Amino acid sequence: MLHLIFSHGYRAHADHSPSRPLSKGPLALPYQRPAPNCRTFTSSLVEKVIDDLTAKMEDNDLARIFENAFPNTLDTTVRWHVDGSSKKAQRYRNSEIGDEGHWDGAQSFIVTGDINAEWLRDSTSQLAQYQSLAKNDRGLQGLILGAINTQAEFVIESPYCNAFQPPPPSGVSPTSNGQDDSVHPAYEPTRVFECKYEIDSLAQFLALGNKFYNSTGSKDFLHSRWYLAVDTLLEVLHEQAKPTFDEKTGRFDRNEYQFRRRTNAGTETLSLGGIGHPLNGGTGLVRSAFRPSDDATILGFFIPGNALMSVELKRTAEMLKSVGKTELAKKLQARSESMEKGIWEHGVVTHKKYGEVFAFEVDGYGSSIIMDDANIPSLLALPAMGFLDRSDKVYQNTRKMILERAGNPYYLDGRSFAGIGGPHVGLQHAWPMSRLVQAMTSDDDEEITDSLETVKRSSRLGLIHESIHVERSWFAWANSVFAQTILDVAARKPHLLFGEGAEAYKVA
Repeated sequence: MLHLIFSHGYRAHADHSPSRPLSKGPLALPYQRPAPNCRTFTSSLVEKVIDDLTAKMEDNDLARIFENAFPNTLDTTVRWHVDGSSKKAQRYRNSEIGDEGHWDGAQSFIVTGDINAEWLRDSTSQLAQYQSLAKNDRGLQGLILGAINTQAEFVIESPYCNAFQPPPPSGVSPTSNGQDDSVHPAYEPTRVFECKYEIDSLAQFLALGNKFYNSTGSKDFLHSRWYLAVDTLLEVLHEQAKPTFDEKTGRFDRNEYQFRRRTNAGTETLSLGGIGHPLNGGTGLVRSAFRPSDDATILGFFIPGNALMSVELKRTAEMLKSVGKTELAKKLQARSESMEKGIWEHGVVTHKKYGEVFAFEVDGYGSSIIMDDANIPSLLALPAMGFLDRSDKVYQNTRKMILERAGNPYYLDGRSFAGIGGPHVGLQHAWPMSRLVQAMTSDDDEEITDSLETVKRSSRLGLIHESIHVERSWFAWANSVFAQTILDVAARKPHLLFGEGAEAYKVA
């Protein structure tokens, strides 16, 4: 098994021209993988899954997209990986006085695609389809362990930030995002690419470790730096659960996090001088300044983000109990329960057409935003996140609402594509990712098949686009979600991919 480390000198994935052989289906989709010596990481087990699954799939075009998308993270986005024995990293650690364990062990820097930066949320999702393989592939196990360790360092240093520059030991040069931002707490721009506080980014840090532990049983990441990152995360949740006005005195209590960007786009900055709209106390909910689309929240209690954090806190608490960290587990469990209760008490509203539904955002005063956005976490993805069962009545009402134009202002239905979009891409673009989540949260064969067909028809380059213009026919996160969807359908509904009577295909 070969594992490649690239810091400089390789071509970006977008530079690789589509190549033959074309798929044998009617779309004749190109082969979109880099040459083996240009891939940033390789795994023989990943190659085996590709061979096994594509050989079974009846739709040759869908098989080609899976062949391109499933390994896309490994092929193109592992900008830096070390197993912990690097002399260069050791020299850097020795120079960091006062930071015991700083950059110790395996490290992995996973970029989102064509931007030379790592988003906590994106990188966790990009690695998700490999988690179940890691137990039987020491290389993948080391890569994901490194990703956990690297994310821990990011969270410790700048817990309010969402996207990060290459780690100093990597030797990869940082880049500017070209924005004029004023942020509190201040951050070091050579370490941070962007500092939008998004609650789901912190939840995804926990998710990366939870999935790794559940898949491999490894405790190698449970060291002092990871525990410090968890403590840092809990402090952020404590600060962001505070109301705008002191509950006893009524005095304005300035939020710890403030963000102002010089921009003409309202979605790119916070209102009221970088503070955001007022939020009430006593809800159990935790503020998020930005959404997973990197757009600013309107009402700061972002329900899908709170749901994901509640789920991952609970999972982390269960893991910590199993390793004897009972006091820390109690803290996480208590915060999880408080947030879950807050969602059901404040995040469920009565719609005159759809009945009881989940709001997208609330403020604790009774105001709510009714919509959904394609990015994950979303209301549509609540069952996939583990917050509830897909049969839940409130979820089913919500699902009906957000998959109709009458119920969701960002549900777009055009001649070429139908799906959920969001403010980030305007009013004529929908995200294929939303149709993939629709498939993963459905039990209906026709709905699943239609979603896969729609995404397939929009993927004429053999990979998944970030967004599609609904009137006109290299995003690693979207490619990963496609791969996860195919694996989900292969396990739950194998006949839709392999034909009647086919056995379930499960990656283990």
